[in-house]
Amino acid sequence: MAGLLAAIVFLTTPALAQQAVSPSLERGDFGPFVRSLNEKPYGYMLVPDPTGNAPTAVVERFELRDGDCGVNGAWSDCEKDRERSELREMGARSPEGTEAWYGWSFYLPQDWPDVWPTKTVLGQFHQIRSHPIWMFLLKNGGLVLDDQSTGRTTRTVELIPKDDLRDRWHRVEINANWRNDDQGFFRVWIDGETKIAWTGPTMDAETVYFRYGVYRSFVSRFKNATGADTMPTQTAYFANVRRAAAREGLAAPGDR
Repeated sequence: MAGLLAAIVFLTTPALAQQAVSPSLERGDFGPFVRSLNEKPYGYMLVPDPTGNAPTAVVERFELRDGDCGVNGAWSDCEKDRERSELREMGARSPEGTEAWYGWSFYLPQDWPDVWPTKTVLGQFHQIRSHPIWMFLLKNGGLVLDDQSTGRTTRTVELIPKDDLRDRWHRVEINANWRNDDQGFFRVWIDGETKIAWTGPTMDAETVYFRYGVYRSFVSRFKNATGADTMPTQTAYFANVRRAAAREGLAAPGDR
């Protein structure tokens, strides 16, 4: 038990929330990450792998409870019908013209609650001073890629069907060329299988950055559809979140 407690990292104060989290994690070419619009101590921590088969011995645990919404300047999740426990990338990020590889593994427990038609996002490529551009969204119990290139959902592409999603680790790998023109591309592999091979504009701003965790939008949709007064708690695990210049750079040293 002492070893378990020593391995858990809590981030509890506003000052800490703006510092880089988990500096001990190897993230490849990624810059630092900070917590976003959630300072709850249970919302983010490092824990020993609870499943026994994660790609790394220590994993990132995100927990989102009813009412976990925050305010950042003029933006308020509480007023915008949103809740989140999420990290956002800081540092150099990815300006227009950048090509990079991205990878992460994630795990949803068997008892993960489906809250559709509320939208739950596990990862998203956002743009500075603009809208999200690609979102990894849970829809009807499965995982889809939500193309937000027009500023709203343009199309969704199934990545993991409902029956295959829970109680197993999944690996996401992406090769992206961030461009405003037809030279861009966005390619996605799930558990080694090609799911997306998009060619064309992949952004419409100047810089892209990555966010991941558990992010819910249009919270009231679930409550209205079910008559529930509160949102269920959702807990997700992530491991080996990395950016690299080549696919080989996505493998963390000491992977199991």
